[in-house]
Amino acid sequence: MSSLQGHWEVEMVLIEDDANDARFITRVLEKHDLAQRIVGLQDGAEAVAFFAAPDAPIPKVILLDLKLPKLTGIEVLRALKADDRTRTVPVVALTSSQEERDVREAYDLGVSSFITKPIRFDEFTETVADLGKYWLRLNKPNV
Repeated sequence: MSSLQGHWEVEMVLIEDDANDARFITRVLEKHDLAQRIVGLQDGAEAVAFFAAPDAPIPKVILLDLKLPKLTGIEVLRALKADDRTRTVPVVALTSSQEERDVREAYDLGVSSFITKPIRFDEFTETVADLGKYWLRLNKPNV
């Protein structure tokens, strides 16, 4: 993952506190030539601060874990959807949560998709590759 400053061309922001999951997701996307410009953030407070910056990039998609330290993914989602600059950016909840309350609240706040992380390595790989293909190649972003 790259940490960038200033104005950039960013394809994806990955908000994930588990370093192993973040590395894995990034590697799968890069292996499939899906995302060369990924910004990785490790907690909810860092994510909110990142997007609050006046020169924050607007990515094609945000992958958001819901179980984050400092601020939850739900709190991050609430902030993203309340900001005119990020309200229309697709946010995909990619999380270990299977709680119906999390699913309902995420959709109520405007999440574009809710995906529970598969436990099996091969299924997780396929899920991440499919996410990347859809959101970075097939989906037409709202400009």
